[in-house]
Parts: sequence; C-alpha cells; structure tokens
Amino acid sequence: MKTLESLVAEKLLKIKAVKLQPANPFTWASGWKSPIYNDNRKTLSYPVVRSFIKLELARVISEKFENVDAIAGVATGAIAQGALVADLLGLPFVYIRSTPKDHGLENLIEGELRPGMKVVVVEDLISTGGSSPKAVEAIRNNGCEVSGMVAAYTYGFDVAAQAFKAANVKLVTLTNYEAVVAEAVRIGYIDPCDVEVLNEWRKDPAHWNG
Repeated sequence: MKTLESLVAEKLLKIKAVKLQPANPFTWASGWKSPIYNDNRKTLSYPVVRSFIKLELARVISEKFENVDAIAGVATGAIAQGALVADLLGLPFVYIRSTPKDHGLENLIEGELRPGMKVVVVEDLISTGGSSPKAVEAIRNNGCEVSGMVAAYTYGFDVAAQAFKAANVKLVTLTNYEAVVAEAVRIGYIDPCDVEVLNEWRKDPAHWNG
C-alpha cells in the first residue's frame, strides 16, 4: 500500500505539476538554477487531483491542529486551495498579500480575522521559506495565534527549516522532495543516475550551476 507522500507525489508528477529536467535546468524567480520545478497551481485544473489535495489538507488540519478558528491562504498560489479547504471545514477564510495594497484600506490581510483567533496557514509549496514567515507575522500582528502551516509539497531546504524554527511555526506537508524523486525513478520519469545530480543540487541550490 502506498504512503500518502508517494501517492501525492505520483499525482503531482502525472499532471506535470512537478517537472524534473536534470539535463536542462529551470531558472527560478530567485535566479537559482534548478533541475526541478513545482507549480501546484496546476492541481486546480484537474478536479480529481484538486479534490484529493483539498481533502488531505483538510484532514491534516483536523488531525494535527486543535480548535482552529480560520484558514489563511498565502497569495497568490494558495488563495484558491486555501479557500477550498476553508469551505470544506466550514471555517472563515482570509488571504495574506505579499505587500500591503497600495490604495484604499492598504490591507495586508484580505478578509476578517478577530483578535484571539487560532489560524492555520495554507501554502501551495515550501521552497526557501521566505514568504511563509511574513504571512505568519502579519497574522500575529493582527492579534491572532498561528496554530501551524500546511502545504502540499516542500523541497526540504535547510534554510526553510531554519526559517520555520525561528518563527516557531509547525509545518505539515503532504509530500516532499524525497518522495517525488523516488516516485519519478519508479515510473521511469528520470533515470536512477539522475538522482545524484538532483541531490547535489539540493545540498546547495543557491550555487548549483547544473
């Protein structure tokens, strides 16, 4: 029987939400060269996968976090998935902008949170962990408690682990880098010899040149 990590990895690979190109690396927005690219927004276009991710994120929230009052999605990638999860759980939903709106009320949080609420944050994926602590800080500055964060996928970078530790936030993900690579080898998406390249990249992604 497959683990949840393997099952989610299989689904992400099948719809090409995760792509692996060791011989033809991608360039991330940060400028990093990478043999792997994840775009979980693609799950929204596949109803079966979308529902599966929604159900599993909702289950994780129900099992791992107590007395949750609201769900927050991090803009823009997790707005839709976060709203789907909040709807399934029957909870209020807000989303967190990366920067305050430059007009009107200049909101950083869109929606309504009341002080004292316990909030779970939904991310689409965890890479360097840069945007997530900012979202956590925004919620705490609003007088609320961040119970934790959930995401479909994490690259598992040390820098992200350190960021979450510094922010004192519990992170739970459905799948991860190791599971995706193992599943990609199993289905013949990549050759076993490519795993060494992928692992070398993850050791120091900021300085990897392919």
